[in-house]
Amino acid sequence: MITQIFDQMQKKQIARQILEALPEWFEVEQSREQFIAQSAHEPFFAAIENDRPVGFLCLKQTGKDTVELAVMGVLKQYHRKGLGRQLFEASKKAAAQQGCSFMQVKTVRMGMYEDYDRTNKFYLSLGFKEFEVMPNYWDEANPCQIYIMGL
Repeated sequence: MITQIFDQMQKKQIARQILEALPEWFEVEQSREQFIAQSAHEPFFAAIENDRPVGFLCLKQTGKDTVELAVMGVLKQYHRKGLGRQLFEASKKAAAQQGCSFMQVKTVRMGMYEDYDRTNKFYLSLGFKEFEVMPNYWDEANPCQIYIMGL
């Protein structure tokens, strides 16, 4: 079940639980802690299975008409079961209802790391289109791929 979470402490708890369980994507402590802190103040959706969170997605307004899929995580044992897509659909619907016209997401460019290649393929499967690569946004080893879609 996908539900929107409004309580700031609950958002941070869920984000911490999920992100710490996904070191392949969120091993850099400083970045992980920033995602957790930011999630408390942004639109937040959780996937709940058997009364426990197994995934989440957090949005961030980045412009008058644009929202960013700021951070998303689903526990590995729940990958490829449709929860990520359900989280995305719920957040996309909410963003459109709030008047946003575009959604963007940033990830590491395809071809750098196998785990991120799967992430890129997931975003493409949702309908995101390649917008821009920023080779030094994070650092040379992690060129930033920006995807965008209309809502």
